[in-house]
Amino acid sequence: MGSKNIFERFIWFDDKVRRGRFPNATKLSGKFEISIKTAQRDIEFMRDRLHCPFEYNKNEKGYYYKDDSFSLPLTYLSSDELTTLLLARKMLQDVSGAFIKNELTSVVGKITGILQRHSEKTKAIDSAFSFQFIKYSPVEEVIFKNALTACLNEKTPQMGTWHLIAFCHVRNEIRDFVLGRISNLSVQEQTFTVRKDFDLQSYLKSSFGLYKGDPKEEVTLRFSPRMTKWVKNQIWHKGQKTRMLDNGSLELSFPVASFMEIEMEVLKYGAEVEVVSPEPFRQLIKTEAQNILKLY
Repeated sequence: MGSKNIFERFIWFDDKVRRGRFPNATKLSGKFEISIKTAQRDIEFMRDRLHCPFEYNKNEKGYYYKDDSFSLPLTYLSSDELTTLLLARKMLQDVSGAFIKNELTSVVGKITGILQRHSEKTKAIDSAFSFQFIKYSPVEEVIFKNALTACLNEKTPQMGTWHLIAFCHVRNEIRDFVLGRISNLSVQEQTFTVRKDFDLQSYLKSSFGLYKGDPKEEVTLRFSPRMTKWVKNQIWHKGQKTRMLDNGSLELSFPVASFMEIEMEVLKYGAEVEVVSPEPFRQLIKTEAQNILKLY
């Protein structure tokens, strides 16, 4: 049981102190099958870093709180939950703006700081995992911070352009804005409320990517047998449909609101993919391929 989460030991010890059971290092080590030295380090950490107002009672040979109003500043995390949080930190720190990176690092630091003397989990995750993202737009720290603040407080942001699902007063409809292209933003005192008839999940499922709204068309692509092994397990859209052909090719169908959002994705596969339908999109790709050929 020596691998039990350090948080569980803290919670157990705090509970015993609060109940007047006068726990000590011996009782803690016996309960969790850890060494006396490790148990004593736990107690010292709670006293010095978590500011638990411990006093040692020589007659009872255990600890009590000299301030009964004290509350342990701790949220319990299981080992799996902690691992997930640390993994999220590793993933976001390289792709987010400095604001969310610093704030998340601060949150994790408050938690993992407790573990630094007891676990190598943080270092293990940082060295074992590396996330590399392509085709994402970095966002300036002040832009991201103001955008996030506006959303959380339902304030109206005054902005240039967002990568954000929001109501556009110019077009009088829900639109997607690219946050990375924003040049100026400030949070106003004016608040907003989300429309009751708006469902975020339904909206996100409405098409392939950034272009949303009616009318929507279903695009069907046919990938070559060679490319199928790379594409067959990919999720292009939550509502996609796939069909394996006898020759090893894969047909992938999904809805789009605009051919523009999928055109570049199709072109990057070159001759390894064919647009089956609709015919207007098929002709669009054919024309673009002819224009490419003219360059060579």
